[in-house]
Amino acid sequence: MKRLAFAIGLLLFVQSSLAQEKKDKQPAGVVVDEARHAVIIDATMAPRKLANLDKIYPIELIAGWPHPKGKKAHEIVVSFDIDPSEVHKGLEKLGLKPGKPAKGEPTKAGDPFPKAEGPVVNIYFEIPDGAGGTKRVSMEKSLLDPKTKKPPPKMTFIFTGSVMSPPDPNKPDEKKYGADLTGSLISLFPVTDETVIQTAWTMEHEKYLKLEVNTDVMPKEGTLVKLVIEVPAKK
Repeated sequence: MKRLAFAIGLLLFVQSSLAQEKKDKQPAGVVVDEARHAVIIDATMAPRKLANLDKIYPIELIAGWPHPKGKKAHEIVVSFDIDPSEVHKGLEKLGLKPGKPAKGEPTKAGDPFPKAEGPVVNIYFEIPDGAGGTKRVSMEKSLLDPKTKKPPPKMTFIFTGSVMSPPDPNKPDEKKYGADLTGSLISLFPVTDETVIQTAWTMEHEKYLKLEVNTDVMPKEGTLVKLVIEVPAKK
């Protein structure tokens, strides 16, 4: 009887430990740090190869929901476990007003490529430094062109906010914050307007910039990191 009780107790302990370990590996959420003028998001280094796909796709988003929830989980650097609208609200709390997201190609020949509009924000990662602390990594250093091994050009990030979209196509008048439907937070190219932040790049750049995570700089898949969106000081 004592052996049975011991075995049950041991089993419960192991299950509790595994549950806590799993919990520890999950990002906690988002913090609006008014002292730093920043929205700080707990994120996880995302897998670059998904089991349901036959190849690795170039990076098109800095951050989004993980697979299978995220619609672009195969093209992200980090994943998170919050609604993108929480970041939108956090940036508004820090005094910013969203602009307008861009999407797609010109509607007709000769027209300019659609560009994102809105206030500029600074974005970077805080990753483990291997000595118990953290270090700051810019977006440019986190990525590279796998052919040339060079980083991408300087990126300008713009708080566009998301379009409103109907969750049910049969009810077009009932709309929700679009990024909360796709899980897209920061997009490099205007492949979607259901996002919170875009770069100043257009779809013209997407043809030439096929990017990958710089594994010499960024930590391995599953590592917890911080994604920091900073509101620049007013001049």
